[in-house]
Amino acid sequence: MPIYKQLADIIRGQIERGEFAPGDLLPSEAELEAEYKIARLTVRRAVRELRDQGVAYTVQGEGTFVGPPDAPRSADQLHRYQRIARELSERIKSGELPPNKPIPSEQTLMKDYTVAKATIRKSMKLLREQGWVFTVAYRGTYPVKQEDWPQ
Repeated sequence: MPIYKQLADIIRGQIERGEFAPGDLLPSEAELEAEYKIARLTVRRAVRELRDQGVAYTVQGEGTFVGPPDAPRSADQLHRYQRIARELSERIKSGELPPNKPIPSEQTLMKDYTVAKATIRKSMKLLREQGWVFTVAYRGTYPVKQEDWPQ
């Protein structure tokens, strides 16, 4: 069976098991490429297969969603980078990521979350904008001290 059909079957199985609900945003092509270590063209064929079967639809500039094109989108749907940023901020609050130690490297986070480098960079940018972390050039990104946490 071609790899793109195998990937389409994997994603369809995740949808059938309820891991993705109608209207949910599926992982991006870059995220799927990184997670499954396959070519972008193969990912595109898998997504096209899902669209052709009516399992998913794509909105230009927004991503691929579960269900037919008229399925309502999840109102509280967060992008993957936002979910990663939220999880990292929770790890900061719990003390798992202390202020005196750098956050794991991009490469480590890419492996931990099975996402592309761009997704991790967007997560770090969001955490910086929210005030959870700061970056020291050539040294790393560090959580801020508890007294400096955002409200």
